[in-house]
Amino acid sequence: MIWFTLALTSAVLSSIAAITQKKALVKMNALEFSFHLSWVNLIICLIFLFDFNPSNLTLQQTWVMFVKTLLQALAFWCVMLSLKNLEISSALPLLALTPGSVAIFAFIFIGETLSLNETLGLILLLSGSYFIEMKTLGDPPRRMIEPFKVFFRTKKYIHVAAALAFFTISTILDKYLLKDQKMDTSSFMLLQHVFFLFDFAILLLITRTRITNPFNPPQQTQPQNPKPKHLIPNTLYLTLITAVLTIGYRYTQIIAFTLAPVALVIAIKRLSVFFASVVGGKIFDEGGLLKKGIAALIIVAGTLLMLFKNW
Repeated sequence: MIWFTLALTSAVLSSIAAITQKKALVKMNALEFSFHLSWVNLIICLIFLFDFNPSNLTLQQTWVMFVKTLLQALAFWCVMLSLKNLEISSALPLLALTPGSVAIFAFIFIGETLSLNETLGLILLLSGSYFIEMKTLGDPPRRMIEPFKVFFRTKKYIHVAAALAFFTISTILDKYLLKDQKMDTSSFMLLQHVFFLFDFAILLLITRTRITNPFNPPQQTQPQNPKPKHLIPNTLYLTLITAVLTIGYRYTQIIAFTLAPVALVIAIKRLSVFFASVVGGKIFDEGGLLKKGIAALIIVAGTLLMLFKNW
């Protein structure tokens, strides 16, 4: 059961990382934070140089990794925008709808039929998403469609939809590299984070996003409690903590992938949605946590049904 311990560890680290991300995004631009996190992640990943052997890499693996990381960089940026603009207890459950988007994509474009478990799972995913935006259980009939209107009409949900689309494709490529191409863990971790830094740097140039020095806290006009200049600002501390957590949950998930079926690992990893939604919502003093916690559980249950479609 080593894979289970690794997958559960990945879920816990991922949920804590989501909370620190939300905290950092209060004071930092989403793309700027993603860029700073990428270079800190790369520095930590230099430890994989000890086991890295360039001769093990193929041109095909490198090209697929480049495409995958570009999609994941866009997805991560969208996730950060969602966390910045939405409550964490609302954003994370919605971002767990990837299995549903994969099933719908396969049904529409390649004619893949849905099994009974997949159909039931899709219904649970949609139900959980619906409950997140439902104001009260006693809404009159004319307001029953309001949650759907909110999702499709509110611009801030565009980032959720975009993240789901990018994650759908990149997840398939992850499986291809680790299972089909049998890419070794050190090469995967190192090359992935090299490309992440490159991708976010390009996105910064394209969007002309202003970058601030993370080692210098922003100047305030009339600081009430000025800090000594030698202290590193809280945003950098949060970035460092988030980087360690990010490398931790990515690495444990990759190792778990090599020991157990991807569906089993992802099923356990989805528990992070519930952990972060409830704990994060409590930390940020968000409302409707009981309703959102139940909705998160419904979404996790739907994910489990869709992942184990052959049961």
